[in-house]
Amino acid sequence: MADKAGPMTKSQLISVLAEKTGMSKKDVVAFMDLLVDTACKEAKKKGQFIMPGLGKLVKVHRKARMGRNPATGETIKIAAKTVCKFKVAKACKDAVLGAR
Repeated sequence: MADKAGPMTKSQLISVLAEKTGMSKKDVVAFMDLLVDTACKEAKKKGQFIMPGLGKLVKVHRKARMGRNPATGETIKIAAKTVCKFKVAKACKDAVLGAR
């Protein structure tokens, strides 16, 4: 697991998953790559990808709006754009933060 110095790295995650599942590290890497690829393609095509118990990857359209340049204080127009967001599932929030 990750130590207190920082978050778990990809190689640490692969090692933990390989150890807990009995899969080889090569198979875990292939599975993770497939999962990420599938999530990205589904979110792009259908607008969202749900990972039960973890959350969902959602494509959201952000409207044009007025903003402020922090360096000069000048008001600027920020163009509309599509962004990708991750919404954490309630079960995951409760597991990490504790039920409220």
